[in-house]
Amino acid sequence: MLKSVSGILGLCLLGSYTGALHPLGDSLAVFRLEWAVGFALVVIWTRWSAWLRWPLAGLAMGVIGHHVCMGQAAGGASDHDFVLYQQNLLVGREENERWLGFVEEVSPDFLTLQEVSPSNRYLLDRLKPEYPNQVYCPKYRYGEAVVTRFEPVPGTAFCSKRDGLAGMQVETPHGRVWIVSLHIGWPWPYGQSQQLTQILPELDRVSGHVIVGGDFNAVAWSDAVRRVEEASGTRRIGHWMSTFRIGWRWPIGIDHVLTSPAYAQEIRLMPQLGSDHFGVLAYLTRGRNG
Repeated sequence: MLKSVSGILGLCLLGSYTGALHPLGDSLAVFRLEWAVGFALVVIWTRWSAWLRWPLAGLAMGVIGHHVCMGQAAGGASDHDFVLYQQNLLVGREENERWLGFVEEVSPDFLTLQEVSPSNRYLLDRLKPEYPNQVYCPKYRYGEAVVTRFEPVPGTAFCSKRDGLAGMQVETPHGRVWIVSLHIGWPWPYGQSQQLTQILPELDRVSGHVIVGGDFNAVAWSDAVRRVEEASGTRRIGHWMSTFRIGWRWPIGIDHVLTSPAYAQEIRLMPQLGSDHFGVLAYLTRGRNG
């Protein structure tokens, strides 16, 4: 019995690294840490030889240690050039006035928002006095938005033909920067991989300094995040944070900020304020030689 359980857990752990081969891998990757903990605990009680049990348990502990380190906050930039606020607003949200008050308090330079819908669209209108430059891409029941106080570069605002992307390039005191809001669906057996295949070619127009904020519905170590990094010339920043709860409020981190490598950063988890996702606040410093 223990051999069978450890075998299943081991296969699930290995499978969590195969997202590039099949979308199932990214679904298994959501629970990679849990597979590793379970495997490490079970394998040492099997009747396998000690020379096999303990090295396997040690490998699983290495996976656990790596992910624990990913969750440790590193020292961020002591000063910053930009502040980005990222959040999935939730279609049927509440606490709108609290959310608006919070945005006024933190005063970000950019907002990347998802699930902007007819029921919460007026939040963008309320932000217009302070953030007059906006791109809103409604698709189906909801869409993505980029909101900023900086002037856009003419002709750069875009929406993806398939739901998932909104973006524009803006003029800042530190040069031009692309801001992209991304929302992709759940991984296998849902259509995340196919959606990425459809929308990522639209990032070909994005180059130079880029900031991507989004609800990826994928964890930091997933192939989905890697694909977005490669397509946009960015890398995911900051430590792992739990931004969403599934099932019995099990924590997973699926909301991310990606930037060009020239940025130093500090990220912080923000309140939900009427959404089912926590917000992410990113303090970004652009490298002067980048």
